[in-house]
Amino acid sequence: MKTKYNSQNGQLCPKTGKPLKLKIKHSWLKWLYLLTGLSALIWFLVRVIPKPSRAAYPCQRVAAPLASGFVLWLIGLIAVPFGYRKAKEYLAQSRLVLAIICFTVVAVAGLLVVVNMPQQSALAEDPMPNAPLGIGKGIYPGRVVWVYDPNATNWMGTNGNGEDIGDGYWWERNHTNQTIVNSMMSKAIQTMTEKSTDSAAWNVIFRYFNQSKGKGNIGYQPGEKITIKINMVTANRDHSNVDMLGNQTKWLGWVNTSPQMIVALLHQLVNVVGIEQSDITVGDTTCYFPNHYWNYCHIYFPNVNYMACNSNWGRQGAVSSKGHVCETPIYWSTSGAKGKTQDYLPVSYAEAAYLINFSCLKGHSSGVTLCGKNHYGSFIRLPYESPYYDLHLSLPNPGWSPGMGHCRAIVDIIGHPHIGGKTLLYLIDGLYGGYYWEGCPVKWIMPPFNGDWPSSLFVSQDPVAIDSVAYDFLLKEWPRVVTGGTGNMGDLQGGAEDYLHEAALADDPPSGTFYDPNNDGMGLTSLGVHEHWNNAFDKQYSRNLGTGNGIELVPVTLTYSVADLNNNREVGLDDLSILASQWLKSPGIPSADIAPFPAGDGIVNFKDFALMVLHWLEEK
Repeated sequence: MKTKYNSQNGQLCPKTGKPLKLKIKHSWLKWLYLLTGLSALIWFLVRVIPKPSRAAYPCQRVAAPLASGFVLWLIGLIAVPFGYRKAKEYLAQSRLVLAIICFTVVAVAGLLVVVNMPQQSALAEDPMPNAPLGIGKGIYPGRVVWVYDPNATNWMGTNGNGEDIGDGYWWERNHTNQTIVNSMMSKAIQTMTEKSTDSAAWNVIFRYFNQSKGKGNIGYQPGEKITIKINMVTANRDHSNVDMLGNQTKWLGWVNTSPQMIVALLHQLVNVVGIEQSDITVGDTTCYFPNHYWNYCHIYFPNVNYMACNSNWGRQGAVSSKGHVCETPIYWSTSGAKGKTQDYLPVSYAEAAYLINFSCLKGHSSGVTLCGKNHYGSFIRLPYESPYYDLHLSLPNPGWSPGMGHCRAIVDIIGHPHIGGKTLLYLIDGLYGGYYWEGCPVKWIMPPFNGDWPSSLFVSQDPVAIDSVAYDFLLKEWPRVVTGGTGNMGDLQGGAEDYLHEAALADDPPSGTFYDPNNDGMGLTSLGVHEHWNNAFDKQYSRNLGTGNGIELVPVTLTYSVADLNNNREVGLDDLSILASQWLKSPGIPSADIAPFPAGDGIVNFKDFALMVLHWLEEK
């Protein structure tokens, strides 16, 4: 019997005198590889044959190469001995050509065996580009409009903690140009509908929505209520950072949906669509509507209902629909919600004919905070409040439910008939995007921002598509932030985009969950389309490339003069007429009509006139 020498025990080879390494044969690994490949093949066939669309599921994308590799390996394993035997026979018969062909087949088959030995799947994979899942929604299915104007923001920045560095805060009048934000909103609405005026665009939006809900080909009807859900998480009632007078006392530099974006949207609804201010509710049920927001928005639209977690300081306190005529429960499709207190929507949601989801561009310690997660603040109680179902357990935090293929509460939210089912429009405020839930504003590195604020607005009628596009932006800028805590760029195992897969395939999700947020036994259908762009430079999706029915990203860059008040790409007498009419109507005070004033501070005065003259002279 030969002796094995172990270098770790100081044993030497009797011939060379050198330490020998102990060779341990792990034959069981070979069987594990074979079992992995066979299992992948069986799983792929069982899942995909009944429904071929499942081939696009993340789990099937992992299984497919394993299964195909196993099949090729098996073919090679069978072909090698058969080909070798035939080659020997032909060689013995002096049939050299056939013998050479058989030896060639043996060599190729042997290569297949070696190359396609079943391997264990990697724990992480880069997102697959241009492989859409689900069905696009909207007038133009899967369309997401991205409006970018670097002139919208001119803030110097923070010390890294969201606190100002002597230049005030990002939300102040002189740091975000209301004129340009108004134009961004206008251009986004027109581009999404391919209409040349705001009024025509909104008419199409309302008619499409009502037709899709079986209400007929009708536009907005007077008296119909509309609720706008914004993100005000930095003024959350649990943080004790709003004093007895309604002043926010800390985190003033952190990002929420901006007051300028809120005003721009209200301008469209009130002054373009013609909705009565009293029929509009805007706010966040679990948060305050602090004074610096109230003072900005209320002066323009004093009769809008500004919703908050309480009714102090003239705000509208959020009220549960439980016990009301409009009582509207929401059910969570996870077994983890069993035995928990029933959730009900607020009265303002239940009574509304339309909702608008207006989130902001943020990462999160547990994925992303976009339109989907924006509604975690729509249930009057805090997401983690006991004895309700803890919504945080549905997030891809490593301590909760990391990875892909889990039941996600966001899908119930998007699919509920009185939340996603009522949502007319999805918007993401990207003026000052940030990372983590608090959204400390940070200048972005990726092009076209190149060290400046993102200064962007995203708009869509597809709740999955808009979050998918924003996810790609966040993933490129902060790969360690948006992957669910794993720290690996594009790591699907982190689970940050799991809710997008589940929502896109809600009729047959990878998790196998039966999503029924209305508890009526009627499962959800696809809630939208999910896809990754081809690359961060071109930012093109399958509809852009003409290769599939996925997302269409329509970028719009605005860089025209702030004195071009009618947006016709020139400064002339028409612009001067608009300025003069507003000046006569409300000299020296913010205008209720929100005319696009050159100075962008909402006040018509000599500063606006001077800027108009300057731009007029420059163009001449």
